Amino acid sequence: MDDDLPRAKGDAASLLAKELLDSYSQDELGERIALLEAEIVRVIAHRNKVAAHRSAADALFKPITDLGSS
Repeated sequence: MDDDLPRAKGDAASLLAKELLDSYSQDELGERIALLEAEIVRVIAHRNKVAAHRSAADALFKPITDLGSS
């Protein structure tokens, strides 16, 4: 499944990490931090949703064990 493959190194987060910050004012840096923190919250929420979906699928398709054997 393609979802399990690592992202390309040219993704948006990697590009942001390479950007020089020297030209930004303190206010602009504060705005950038706020935007990045909001994005982190969004990504964490999505990761939690995916994890819950995966857990539900795992539980649904879990093999049935023989409950009658000792």
